[in-house]
Order: sequence, then C-alpha cells, then structure tokens
Amino acid sequence: MATAEPLRQSVDELTITRLLRRNAQHFADLPALTSGIGPDTTTLSWSRLRGEVAAVTRGLAALGLSRGDRMLIAMSKRPEHWIADLAAVHLGALPCSVYDTLSTEQIRFVARHSAATVLVLEGGEQLHRWQPVLKDLPDLRAVVIIDPYAAPAPYVAPPGDLALTPYADLRDRTSADDAAFEILTDAATAGQPLTVVYTSGTTGEPKGVVLSHRNAIHESLMQDQLVPVPPHPKTVAYLPMAHIAERVLGIYMPICNAGHVTICPDPAQLVPTLRAVRPHGFFGVPRVWEKLAAGLRAKLAALPEDQSARITQAQRVNVDVFRLRSAGKEVPPGLTAQAERLDAQVLRPMRAALGLDDCHRAFSGAAPIPTAVLEFMAGLGLPVYEVWGLSETTGAATVSTPEVFALGAVGRPGPGIEVKAADDGELFVRGPVVFPGYLTADGGIEPATDGSGWLPTGDVGTVDERGLVHITDRKKEIIITSGGKNIAPTRIESLLRAHPLVGQAVAIGDRRPYVTALLVLDEEASPLWARANGIATVDLGELSRHPEVLAALDQAVAEANAVLSRAEQVKKYQVLAGPWTPQSGELTPKLSLRRKGIHSRYAATIESMYT
Repeated sequence: MATAEPLRQSVDELTITRLLRRNAQHFADLPALTSGIGPDTTTLSWSRLRGEVAAVTRGLAALGLSRGDRMLIAMSKRPEHWIADLAAVHLGALPCSVYDTLSTEQIRFVARHSAATVLVLEGGEQLHRWQPVLKDLPDLRAVVIIDPYAAPAPYVAPPGDLALTPYADLRDRTSADDAAFEILTDAATAGQPLTVVYTSGTTGEPKGVVLSHRNAIHESLMQDQLVPVPPHPKTVAYLPMAHIAERVLGIYMPICNAGHVTICPDPAQLVPTLRAVRPHGFFGVPRVWEKLAAGLRAKLAALPEDQSARITQAQRVNVDVFRLRSAGKEVPPGLTAQAERLDAQVLRPMRAALGLDDCHRAFSGAAPIPTAVLEFMAGLGLPVYEVWGLSETTGAATVSTPEVFALGAVGRPGPGIEVKAADDGELFVRGPVVFPGYLTADGGIEPATDGSGWLPTGDVGTVDERGLVHITDRKKEIIITSGGKNIAPTRIESLLRAHPLVGQAVAIGDRRPYVTALLVLDEEASPLWARANGIATVDLGELSRHPEVLAALDQAVAEANAVLSRAEQVKKYQVLAGPWTPQSGELTPKLSLRRKGIHSRYAATIESMYT
C-alpha cells in the first residue's frame, strides 16, 4: 500500500499555478488541450495554454476580479472554459462551473448564493437563459461572453449598467506584464481555496463545496500513485465541467502529470472520440459503462457464430480470473497464461472498438454499478474498478486497484485518508482530500467536519477485514417499511438495471407494507433488444406495453428477487417509457435519481401498486 508521508510532503509544496508554470517551462511543446477530433482539431501546447491563461488573467483583473471573489462559468466544454477557470485561480478568485441543465430558479440560487462578481457565458443562448436572473444579482459587476452573436438565440443586452465584455476584447485589452503574472503564480498557497463545486441538491438546496489547491493536488497525485499510467497520459474530457470528477480528471490531474486532454463536447460522440484518442485512463459513471456494455453486446450479437463463440470462451476465462482476484485468491499460472493468450488473439479488437485497448486505468463511481456490467467488461479484458467519494472529498476517497479489490466494494482509503463507520453505520472520512467547508452567503467558509477532522458522508457502509469499504446506501435514502425493515434501495435498483431493457429503476417502500419499483426502458438498448427479438416497433411507449417486453421484465424482476431477502423483494412494478434525463426532472445533472421529485410526479402510479 502506498504511504502517505511522501505524498503529503510533496503536496504541501505545490499549487496548481506553479504546476502550470512547470509544465510550460519543462514540457513547453507537449500537447495540453485538444478540442475535438477530425479536420477541425486544434491543440494548445503547455506553453501556449499558459500564455492564454496569462492574457485572460490580465483581462479579468482589469474587470475587477480579485482574491476571494467568485466567478461563474456557464459554457460547454471548450478551451476557453479551461483558460478562464485557470485565469481566475491565478487571481486568487474561485471559479465555479454551472450545469447547463439548471432551471432559471436553480441558476438564480447558485448565482445569488455564490455572490459572483464576474460571469463568463458562452454565447447568445446562455445570455438569453441568464437574462431573467441578472437583475437579481447585486454583486455581479461584469459579464464576459465568448461568442456574443452565436446562434440560435438572439443577442440580448444585459440590464442597467452591467458591463458586457467580449472574450476577444478581454484578452487584448491590457498589455503583457510577465513579472506581475509570475508574482500571481507564486502568491498561491497549498491551503488556499481553488474552486467552488455546487452539489446536485438531491435532498435540498445545492451547497457550495470549497476545495483547496492541496485537496486537488493530493487527489490527483494519489490516483496516479495507486494506479500508474504512462508519462503525459492521454485522457478524454466528456463529463460536465461542474462535475467534481471532470474538474479533477479534466483540469487538475492533467496539470499535475502534464497530461494531454482531448475535449469531447458532445457525449453522443464519446465512442468516436475514445477511438481517436485511445486514452490511458477513463472514468465513467455506471450509466456510461452500462451504455458501453450494451453497445458491445449488440456488436457481439451481430457477429458470426464461430467468432462469437471464441469471444464468449475468452470472456469466461477472464471472468474466472477476475472473480479469483476479487476474492483475494491466487490465480493458477495456467489460467493466467490461457487468459493472456486469448486476450491477444480475440479480445483486444473488442476493446479497440471502444478505443480502450490502451486503457491502464478504468474507474466507475458516483453510484453502484451492476456486477453484471463489471464482469462483462472484465471478460473483455478491461476490468473496471470502483471508487467512492463526494464533492466534499474532492472526488475519490477510496480507490479499488488491480492488486486489491472486491466485487461489491469501492476500494481502500487512499494514502493519508481514513474511513470509519459510526454506530449507525454512517461512514466518516478524514484526510487531505476533505474540503475546508461550505461557502456561506457572506463569502465565508463553514467547516463541515467535527473537532477531530472527521467528515460525515451521509453514506452507510462497512469496512471489511481487507480494509475494503462497502457502501450499503445513502443514509437519507434507506427505506423503512411499515413492518420496520431497513432496506437499501440502491442494491435492489442495481440488480434490476442489470437487464439491458432497464435504463432506470426506483425502489419504493418507505412506510409501505412491501417494496415496489418503477422501471424505465433504456432508450438505446431497448430498440436493439426489440430488433434482436423480432419485435417490429422500436417506439419506447409501445415497447413499454409489449407482451414480450413485459415477459422479459417479469423475468428480470424474478432474477433480482432470487438474490434478495424476502423483505427486499419487489412485489409489484410499473413500466415507464421514459427516458429520464436532467431536463425531464427525474435525474440530477450528475445523473443521480431525484427521489423526492420522482415520488411526487409518479404518485398516482405508485399508489396504484398499493391498492
């Protein structure tokens, strides 16, 4: 196991601003940031990226942005997002990316709570969306817009005397002052606030999580130490920039290891981007891995029978190896040799179809991932390892590694990190990734830890004899039936989602006599399943009522119930066409379930299962 002390010593001497300077000096011509794939690709080297950051830093300073201020960024994934973010960091301000799926009221809450003085928008569409809110932001002094006249929304002037600055003018409005920029680079300290990340607000209003340079750098170096990747690793940024995982993996970790990030602005283009980049590391929330697995299953089903049989045989061997390693058992040399031979002959092309044939580090987190998906990917020679953490722990606090992991576990605490379970099962975390506190309305920081530095996570779980952490459920999401049984809904939901037809599942049963479920058809896998089973229609509404689909879902529920206790078993369920998205209101921007909203919206459907 990695030791904490060398990591702690190195982190305390580093800041994001100094690491960016190091990269510009020592890796000047290496690629840092690439936008898109194909003929329109543009790449910034480390030296050019820092030069752009310096220019925008001067422009933001001229607008009055200064140490301790907050700056909101509302734009898609594009180089200017990175540049503006890092420019604010050099001024000692706190950049905060905003999800583009937020409603007007959610935008108003985040903007008012953060008391942001500068807002950076992508174009006319974003300005149009923010227009109703701007007049309610007394602290806002300036709006920067990347593409002022970009379609499709018309240009809308900001209210009153609020300054509107095109990004191009921001870069060019001041003369270069390299000495002043170097002073700013050296002014940051490890404990200084670096950014604000707002939580999804699954159980209430979003909270502004303040993270420090030390938090971000320890998290980044820790992951590289636990699961090494080649020097200057290639990665793909495809998650929202407001997501803690993308802030770490897309901004801070590449600065720490001088990696090369390729931006994938459209998640629908993820697989083509992966194929073009062939990243050395990849993180996906369970829904992403489920979709990738569904796509590969469809490819397998279309292969000639002899070729499919060879792949299935190779998968079985790899799964046997995976299960032995998961249990902490030794893998027989003969089985290892067989797996390696079949991998080279059969499986590598399947991984190449995803662009993950050179992936050294594949992680999943943010929610439980079905065992069937983990074993399917492991069968292809791409073991996916679970991690666990929160925005408040700068992402991963525990990490599964190829050396130590287990199905159903989320890894061991990283170097310098401690995890303990309280008497009621709630997990507490302590260590250098734990955040300083929540942003208060007056710009202060309110600690969330106790006097000994322990952070309550709201997750319930255990720590086993190997030091591996097992998550049972969210403390606030535990179902207590009318018979007094405590039930973890996420375990039930994970088992139900193992069937390719099921895109989302919600277990119901709090203060009820038994457990029921809402099942939502998978918008991508369901049409493929329908065609493979000779069903003419691919319309989700029609499929949700089709006898063969309902029979398959009956079987899926029966298989889930077979491994659940009697109290956990799903007695009734209803099928919904879906899909559920952040825009439709059932999911958060992080693709977590909005349970309260789901219970309210589908109250009549839920009641029908108890009458």
